[in-house]
Amino acid sequence: MPPFKDEQIIIISPGSTTTLAQLGLPESLTPARLRIKSRMFPAEKEGEWEPYKVRRKNGGKPVSQEETDETNDMKKSLGESEEEVIFEEDHLSDEGAVWPMVEGRVVNWPCFYALMTHVYNTLSPPFHTPILLVGQPVWTPKDKERLTQFFFEKFKMPAFTILDSATATAYAYGIHTTTVVDIGLDKADITAISDFVMHETGRTVALPECGGEAMTQRLLELLGSKGFTREMCEQLKRSPICEILPPNTPLPGAGEGAEPPVNPAAAASTGASASGPDSAANIGNVPRGPGPDTEVGDEQKGDEENEGVLDVANIVTSGKMSEYLAKREKDKAEKVAAKKKGTETAQSAAKPMRLPNVKREKATFLYEDHALLDALKDMNLGGQKMAEAQAALDEGPKTAADGENVTSGEAAASEETNGTSTVVGNGSSRGPIRREIEVGTERFQAASGGVLDRIADAIHRTISSVDEVNKRGELWESMIIVGNGAKVRGFKEALISTLQSKYLISPSSATIFTSELPSNLSTPTGTGANTPQPPGFQPSSGVNPLLIAATTAQNPHMLHAGMPNSLVSLGSHNTHSSHGQTPTSIKTVKAPEYFPEWKEVGMDEASFLGAQVAAKVVFIVDQGLGQGYMTRSDYNDQGPSGIREVCL
Repeated sequence: MPPFKDEQIIIISPGSTTTLAQLGLPESLTPARLRIKSRMFPAEKEGEWEPYKVRRKNGGKPVSQEETDETNDMKKSLGESEEEVIFEEDHLSDEGAVWPMVEGRVVNWPCFYALMTHVYNTLSPPFHTPILLVGQPVWTPKDKERLTQFFFEKFKMPAFTILDSATATAYAYGIHTTTVVDIGLDKADITAISDFVMHETGRTVALPECGGEAMTQRLLELLGSKGFTREMCEQLKRSPICEILPPNTPLPGAGEGAEPPVNPAAAASTGASASGPDSAANIGNVPRGPGPDTEVGDEQKGDEENEGVLDVANIVTSGKMSEYLAKREKDKAEKVAAKKKGTETAQSAAKPMRLPNVKREKATFLYEDHALLDALKDMNLGGQKMAEAQAALDEGPKTAADGENVTSGEAAASEETNGTSTVVGNGSSRGPIRREIEVGTERFQAASGGVLDRIADAIHRTISSVDEVNKRGELWESMIIVGNGAKVRGFKEALISTLQSKYLISPSSATIFTSELPSNLSTPTGTGANTPQPPGFQPSSGVNPLLIAATTAQNPHMLHAGMPNSLVSLGSHNTHSSHGQTPTSIKTVKAPEYFPEWKEVGMDEASFLGAQVAAKVVFIVDQGLGQGYMTRSDYNDQGPSGIREVCL
């Protein structure tokens, strides 16, 4: 009888940004039921932590107890009644938060312990619950001992184990030999696994400037001059219009097939690249302008818009919200009128086909402006006025017929491609304020800062460090790319293309022939040098020793009794061939299809799925015979150092 049941097992997977947790193993393994931000807030009492930001009910920052006492004493002296201060938890704000993990490393242990306690209390488990902790590759044995001591002494659990995230990913895919590439927030981990055994030698751990934050900073570097903030670039990276193109792919508008306009005047006035009857089909629906009822519009209109993204929060706080709304409504009306007029004048022309994202020079995405929402909250508007202001400032689509936006057409199909799900619908008073922002070809250059090259080089170093040369080819052909940093559209395909362009070779006949030779033979030359001549064997016998060595290297049973002993030893010296040092094929592993709940969300968090599989095997199926976990009695006898013997 197994010592534990499915509903008793706790799985915790801490990350630099998000911590995943779950109590119990369902019959069909599902994504994590609990997702918590990996941050805590300092409490009023020193040394204690709060899971959420605490602020005054009526807005503003929390006031210390000393300031509150001084205010109450002053009111008492003036004969006024004390005002009761009400505080509330802000579940969305990250202001003043402490993030205990950076690049997978625990940099603030008290805060990390408080985070684990918060996760455990949120799950509210019964007493007899074993815990499986998914560990980061960068954790040292000393770190694992500290965690073991904390969990056993804090939660008094009956069993505990730590599972490496790379091994968990291999369990999720059900593959015994693979190369796991885990792209996180600030780092990348590359691990070679052979027959479920990790190769510690040459393992790439916490490779810096290779995660999602590096791509966000690259977008900020490209778009910062246009008024983009880091939060805008982060949401752009998560939107469907941000895409990583394979190496040497031309950006839209920079292709070789693009012809310069023959008639600049015609191009400026009508949108056609030339004049004459042959160019009639290319005439745009709306003249380009400048001028009224054109694409450009009036020359004096919106100089500040041409400079980049407007700081709407600053406009609202300066008391110019009504002017901004009036101007925006006017611009919207002009666009609708221009589009309607252009449609009427060009209804005889063929309807232009909608271009895919990769061929559009410009595209728009919906930005959730939290700074603007905070600015409205600080204005102390009433409930009705607050709702009206939010509805007026929100630019998100209210219906499905709003034209081309990120929730229609192609973008809707890939709404969660980059790891976010944008809530669309009739904007509620409590929801974020969405703004429509236009971006050029910079959205294709998030990984242009050398991220792909650094990861590709690290993968090559890791696989080349594997001692089992005959396993290297299989490691190249069974790669797994996971991690939330790899959710950006096209990232995985671009990484494989980079690897193939840098390291893939085509096997030639010479390469195949020389690989079949025993390793103690040199390649024969045209002069006859280096031709194998075993001692005591006469060439007059008519047997070609090179042919014998090459043909019997793979088939030792072909050596007969009458053959000289020297040739027997020569032919049996090397019994394998391998192309592991120079990969002839680079491929990724197909994701398993027998987990229906994971097909919807993707396998980017496959380590949590593998942790569920491992917990089922270690705690229930194995019944403790394989010593895959540490019991309470083991901890009492061996102490925290005993975890080194049971870590997976």
